[in-house]
Amino acid sequence: MSAPRVRISDIARHDGQTVSIAGWLYNIRRSGKICFPLLRDGSGIIQCVAVKANLPEELFEALKDLTQESSLIVTGKVRAEARAQGGFELDVESAEIIQRVSEADPYPITPKDHGIDFLMDHRHLWLRSKRQAAILRIRHEVIKSIRDYFDNQGFTLVDTPIFTPAACEGTTTLFEVNYFDEEKLYLTQSGQLYNEANAMALGKVYCFGPTFRAEKSKTRRHLTEFWMVEPEMAYADLEDVKALAEGLVVYCVGRVLENRKAELEVLERDVKKLESVKAPFPRMSYDDAVKVLQGKGSEITWGGDFGNTDETLLTQDSDRPILVDRYPSEIKAFYFQPDAENDKLALGVDVIAPEGYGEIIGGGQRIHDPELLLRRLKEHDLPPEAFNWYMDLRKYGTVPHGGFGMGVERFVAWMCGTEHIRECIAYPRMLYRTRP
Repeated sequence: MSAPRVRISDIARHDGQTVSIAGWLYNIRRSGKICFPLLRDGSGIIQCVAVKANLPEELFEALKDLTQESSLIVTGKVRAEARAQGGFELDVESAEIIQRVSEADPYPITPKDHGIDFLMDHRHLWLRSKRQAAILRIRHEVIKSIRDYFDNQGFTLVDTPIFTPAACEGTTTLFEVNYFDEEKLYLTQSGQLYNEANAMALGKVYCFGPTFRAEKSKTRRHLTEFWMVEPEMAYADLEDVKALAEGLVVYCVGRVLENRKAELEVLERDVKKLESVKAPFPRMSYDDAVKVLQGKGSEITWGGDFGNTDETLLTQDSDRPILVDRYPSEIKAFYFQPDAENDKLALGVDVIAPEGYGEIIGGGQRIHDPELLLRRLKEHDLPPEAFNWYMDLRKYGTVPHGGFGMGVERFVAWMCGTEHIRECIAYPRMLYRTRP
């Protein structure tokens, strides 16, 4: 009877049993008549112990001379070992080498330091490192917790188009696409407009997918292709949006802390900072935020949008995100509902993460009055005919409604404590990087 194939992440359940693990050689130590191959399988790393006296000589020599990232299947007995990574070792009984990486063309990413351009050029291989694998597992946890949060609160996932005929937030950041019969379409900046229609059908909805921004930005917070979750709620105002956003952040942080301790340790993340992320979050108006920034030496004046430095200054004394609301209408998109007490202000809110990670959520209450919406479209030089379907939402049963967008990569960067957002998606697309 053949040994069962198991994952390294499940190895504790097989103590004392003979099992097989299929993976790749992460590293190896040699000591005379014994060698210690480190095997990784995508779920973890385990040290194998190969003793020459217990193996055919040909197999032992093949294992001893194995090259980094060679693929193999190892069979052996699981043994508890407190000093070993993960608390267990595998005493090798047999092995099948699937492919031995050639010494003439060795695996390019060695344990030595490499420059970021080299690593990004070899991103398809860099993902195999402990650090990058840990980031992707945390990303997976964040995405799963986002879905669970909205699913548990009665939201329905409704997918929105990638090809769109019109801008959502402004024409200057659109990627234009040649469609059939010379029609011009754009890659979506956001699923929000379609999601508003979905909310009028289903009440509470969210979309979750890739979005595209043609911003010529090279900051550590920007990608041209990123993933965003966007909830939308009918019969909702700004306060409902703020409560939903705060709840999402708290829930996702808690899930990462609960389920990804090992990955946070690999990244040497200061978890005490994440443990401080509890509700309620500090709240302030844009007016007050400008005063705070000016008091800290920022040159911002009323009416200006916050830059990266401003967002960092705002949160430098806070151990949790802050919510800033009621921005000037002129710096917000056309669809924001104006404040009833001051129509120069928009009922929008940004959630700004601490530790210099900036805005992670932006949203607010949408305009539900058809005449006001039409006027705003014209003020923003957007062709009303492209939004006829969107105007229909205000003609047939309009209601106050709102929602927000949260960028996954920015949130993951904050969770992981990464310096740059490029590590928070498997294959980042940036101003000067479209490969691999």
